[in-house]
Amino acid sequence: MMAATAFAGSEDIAAARHLARSFLTDVHKMHHVPVSDRARGVVELVVSELVTNARKYAPGPCLLTLEVVEGAVEVTVWDSEPRLPVAQVADPDRVGQHGLEIVMALCRSIEMHREPVGKRIVTAVALADDPIGDEAGDHVC
Repeated sequence: MMAATAFAGSEDIAAARHLARSFLTDVHKMHHVPVSDRARGVVELVVSELVTNARKYAPGPCLLTLEVVEGAVEVTVWDSEPRLPVAQVADPDRVGQHGLEIVMALCRSIEMHREPVGKRIVTAVALADDPIGDEAGDHVC
Protein backbone atom coordinates (compact mmCIF):
# COMPACT_ATOMS: atom_id res chain seq x y z
CA MET A 1 0.00 0.00 0.00
CA MET A 2 1.30 3.44 -0.92
CA ALA A 3 0.14 7.04 -0.67
CA ALA A 4 1.74 10.01 -2.41
CA THR A 5 0.97 13.68 -2.82
CA ALA A 6 2.71 16.89 -3.85
CA PHE A 7 2.79 20.02 -1.72
CA ALA A 8 3.49 23.57 -2.80
CA GLY A 9 2.74 25.81 0.17
CA SER A 10 3.33 26.04 3.90
CA GLU A 11 -0.37 25.44 4.61
CA ASP A 12 0.15 21.96 3.21
CA ILE A 13 2.19 20.84 6.25
CA ALA A 14 -1.08 20.15 8.10
CA ALA A 15 -2.36 18.32 5.02
CA ALA A 16 0.78 16.15 5.03
CA ARG A 17 0.17 15.20 8.68
CA HIS A 18 -3.45 14.41 7.81
CA LEU A 19 -2.32 12.21 4.91
CA ALA A 20 -0.02 10.30 7.29
CA ARG A 21 -2.85 9.75 9.82
CA SER A 22 -5.24 8.59 7.11
CA PHE A 23 -2.63 6.31 5.57
CA LEU A 24 -1.91 4.57 8.88
CA THR A 25 -5.63 4.21 9.63
CA ASP A 26 -6.12 2.55 6.24
CA VAL A 27 -3.09 0.29 6.75
CA HIS A 28 -4.58 -0.92 10.02
CA LYS A 29 -8.27 -1.15 9.09
CA MET A 30 -8.08 -2.30 5.47
CA HIS A 31 -4.97 -4.46 5.58
CA HIS A 32 -5.11 -5.60 9.23
CA VAL A 33 -1.52 -4.52 9.86
CA PRO A 34 -0.86 -3.64 13.51
CA VAL A 35 0.17 -0.01 13.99
CA SER A 36 1.30 1.04 17.47
CA ASP A 37 0.30 4.37 18.98
CA ARG A 38 3.99 5.23 19.09
CA ALA A 39 4.34 4.56 15.33
CA ARG A 40 1.36 6.81 14.59
CA GLY A 41 2.87 9.68 16.54
CA VAL A 42 6.38 9.19 15.17
CA VAL A 43 5.24 8.98 11.53
CA GLU A 44 3.17 12.13 11.91
CA LEU A 45 6.11 13.97 13.53
CA VAL A 46 8.61 12.77 10.90
CA VAL A 47 6.27 13.80 8.08
CA SER A 48 5.79 17.19 9.70
CA GLU A 49 9.53 17.79 10.17
CA LEU A 50 10.56 16.66 6.68
CA VAL A 51 7.81 18.51 4.83
CA THR A 52 8.42 21.64 6.95
CA ASN A 53 12.12 21.56 6.03
CA ALA A 54 11.32 21.01 2.35
CA ARG A 55 8.91 23.95 2.34
CA LYS A 56 11.35 26.14 4.27
CA TYR A 57 14.58 25.42 2.36
CA ALA A 58 13.60 24.28 -1.16
CA PRO A 59 12.49 26.76 -3.82
CA GLY A 60 9.85 24.54 -5.42
CA PRO A 61 7.25 21.92 -4.57
CA CYS A 62 7.88 18.77 -2.57
CA LEU A 63 6.55 15.25 -2.90
CA LEU A 64 5.62 13.02 0.05
CA THR A 65 5.35 9.25 -0.33
CA LEU A 66 4.30 6.78 2.39
CA GLU A 67 4.72 3.06 1.90
CA VAL A 68 4.70 -0.03 4.13
CA VAL A 69 7.88 -2.06 3.66
CA GLU A 70 8.99 -4.95 5.88
CA GLY A 71 7.10 -3.95 9.03
CA ALA A 72 7.86 -0.25 8.72
CA VAL A 73 6.44 2.87 7.13
CA GLU A 74 8.86 4.41 4.67
CA VAL A 75 8.40 8.17 4.65
CA THR A 76 10.00 9.68 1.55
CA VAL A 77 10.18 13.40 0.86
CA TRP A 78 11.60 14.77 -2.38
CA ASP A 79 12.26 18.47 -2.88
CA SER A 80 14.05 20.65 -5.43
CA GLU A 81 16.98 21.75 -3.19
CA PRO A 82 20.09 19.68 -4.03
CA ARG A 83 21.97 20.38 -0.77
CA LEU A 84 21.67 17.54 1.72
CA PRO A 85 20.75 18.58 5.26
CA VAL A 86 23.30 18.24 8.03
CA ALA A 87 22.34 17.66 11.64
CA GLN A 88 23.79 20.29 13.91
CA VAL A 89 25.73 19.49 17.05
CA ALA A 90 23.36 19.08 19.99
CA ASP A 91 22.91 22.40 21.78
CA PRO A 92 20.20 22.65 24.46
CA ASP A 93 20.37 26.46 24.24
CA ARG A 94 19.65 26.57 20.49
CA VAL A 95 16.10 27.54 19.63
CA GLY A 96 14.85 25.72 16.54
CA GLN A 97 16.68 23.74 13.87
CA HIS A 98 16.33 20.45 15.75
CA GLY A 99 14.16 18.74 13.12
CA LEU A 100 16.81 16.52 11.57
CA GLU A 101 18.11 15.56 15.02
CA ILE A 102 14.57 14.51 16.00
CA VAL A 103 14.04 12.51 12.80
CA MET A 104 17.39 10.73 13.18
CA ALA A 105 16.63 9.84 16.81
CA LEU A 106 13.17 8.42 16.09
CA CYS A 107 13.59 6.53 12.84
CA ARG A 108 14.85 3.01 12.29
CA SER A 109 16.80 4.32 9.30
CA ILE A 110 17.38 7.48 7.31
CA GLU A 111 18.94 7.85 3.87
CA MET A 112 19.63 11.01 1.89
CA HIS A 113 20.20 10.99 -1.87
CA ARG A 114 20.89 13.72 -4.38
CA GLU A 115 18.66 13.37 -7.41
CA PRO A 116 19.06 14.79 -10.95
CA VAL A 117 16.83 17.56 -9.62
CA GLY A 118 16.93 18.14 -5.85
CA LYS A 119 17.19 15.47 -3.19
CA ARG A 120 15.24 12.61 -1.67
CA ILE A 121 15.15 11.73 2.03
CA VAL A 122 13.89 8.27 2.97
CA THR A 123 13.18 7.26 6.57
CA ALA A 124 11.71 4.12 8.07
CA VAL A 125 9.54 3.99 11.18
CA ALA A 126 8.73 0.60 12.72
CA LEU A 127 4.98 -0.08 12.85
CA ALA A 128 5.17 -2.16 16.02
CA ASP A 129 7.03 -1.43 19.22
CA ASP A 130 10.07 -3.63 19.81
CA PRO A 131 9.23 -6.09 22.63
CA ILE A 132 12.66 -5.60 24.23
CA GLY A 133 12.14 -1.87 24.48
CA ASP A 134 14.42 -0.50 21.77
CA GLU A 135 11.55 1.07 19.84
CA ALA A 136 13.64 2.88 17.24
CA GLY A 137 15.85 -0.12 16.44
CA ASP A 138 19.25 0.16 14.80
CA HIS A 139 20.03 3.53 13.28
CA VAL A 140 21.43 3.58 9.75
CA CYS A 141 22.58 6.75 8.00
